Amino acid sequence: MRWTILTLFPEMFVPLKTSILGRASKAGKLQIEMVNFRDYTVDKHRKVDDHSYSPGAGLVLACQPIADCLKAIDPEHKAHRIFMTPAAPILSQDRVVELSHYEHIIVLCGHYEGVDQRVIDACFDEVISIGEYVLTGGEIPAMVLVDAVSRYVDGVINQDSLTMESYVDGKLEYPQYTRPRVWNGMAVPEVLFSGNHAAIQKWKDEASAAVTEKYRPKKK
Repeated sequence: MRWTILTLFPEMFVPLKTSILGRASKAGKLQIEMVNFRDYTVDKHRKVDDHSYSPGAGLVLACQPIADCLKAIDPEHKAHRIFMTPAAPILSQDRVVELSHYEHIIVLCGHYEGVDQRVIDACFDEVISIGEYVLTGGEIPAMVLVDAVSRYVDGVINQDSLTMESYVDGKLEYPQYTRPRVWNGMAVPEVLFSGNHAAIQKWKDEASAAVTEKYRPKKK
C-alpha cells in the first residue's frame, strides 16, 4: 500500500518510520512518502497562504500550490485523496477497514486557519476527522489515519490480532493481564488459569460487554 502525505512539515513524520510501520516499510508492505507542497508554489516568496475573505484571524492555504502538487504526483487522479479536518465525519473502524483496500492514498494536512474550500471540492474525494477537537494542523491526524489503516494491510501485523480488539463487532476489548499473577495486591482473574476454553471465552465476552457499557454506553 502506498501513502503520499502532502504537508508543509515533513519533518514531523518520524514516528511513521519506526516500530511496526517502519518494519513494514522496510519489508515492502508499505510505502510512505512525504511531499512538501510549498515546493509547488509559483509565488516568488514561496508563500502558500493568504488572508481569509471571511472576518477572523489566521491565514488560509491557497488552491494553487496544492492543486499543482496533485497534478504532478497524481495527474490522472488514480489515488484516493483525503483531507484531514475537524469539520468532517469522524473516522470509524469500519471506514478504516474500507480504506485499507486502496492501493494508493493521498492525504492533505491542513494548517493555519484552514484550506481554501475550492481546492477541496475540486481535487479531493473525502474529508475525515479523528475526533471532536481541534489541533494545530493536520499532521498528527494524518499519522493517526496512516497507522490505523496500515494495520489492516496484509503482512503489517499478525492478522489474528485484528479479530479480537476494540471496535470489532461494536465492542471494546476485554482487559489484558501478564506476569506476575498477583501485583500490588491485585490478582489476575482466576478463570484465565483454568484451562477451560469455554469458560475463558465466556469471561472475555462478559468483560468486553462490561468495558463497552462503561465507556461507550448506549444513548437513551
